[in-house]
Amino acid sequence: MKILISNILILLLVSCNDTRVPLPKPRIYPKVNYPSGKELLFSKSQCPFEMTVPTYFKYIKDEKKNKGEAQYSCWFDLVCEELNTNVHFSYVPITTSKNLEVLTEDAFEMVDRHNVKASYRDEIKISNSANNVYGFLFQIDGPVASPTQFFLTDSTQHFVRGSLYFNDVVNRDSIAPVFAFLKKDLDIMLDTWVWK
Repeated sequence: MKILISNILILLLVSCNDTRVPLPKPRIYPKVNYPSGKELLFSKSQCPFEMTVPTYFKYIKDEKKNKGEAQYSCWFDLVCEELNTNVHFSYVPITTSKNLEVLTEDAFEMVDRHNVKASYRDEIKISNSANNVYGFLFQIDGPVASPTQFFLTDSTQHFVRGSLYFNDVVNRDSIAPVFAFLKKDLDIMLDTWVWK
């Protein structure tokens, strides 16, 4: 019995003499599988504009706002389920020059709400006189809800506000590749925008 106990004690002492220092596993981010698809013309009868949109975006009408009111008939999301993101679009017809001023101020105010958490904001002027499309694209850095927002208008009849949302907690470093991928899609949408 003494031999058994002494062997167990020796085994315990020898096995606890590990000189390796345990290190935590490095933090990694999951691999992203980017969707692929061709680009198609996006055109809805209730919306007075057209643009080119990749086929992996799914159109979802905003049913919360659209309760038979014509004012909200062109409020919708383009959802990319593979990347858990959506681009929200709100179309409002311009009725007066005062209305355009209010809509423009509202778009800037919506962007200003992100200043609390934003570390940087870039305002890019959009001017496509061939298609009569004007507006601003806002790139917002930092832990904000919507890193990209924009508004487009023809300054007489049409006004559209859009914003990109990630449906998850946003760590800017981890979503940077996804954001760059989606930024190309947004650029295509804005570059191909045409009023009907």
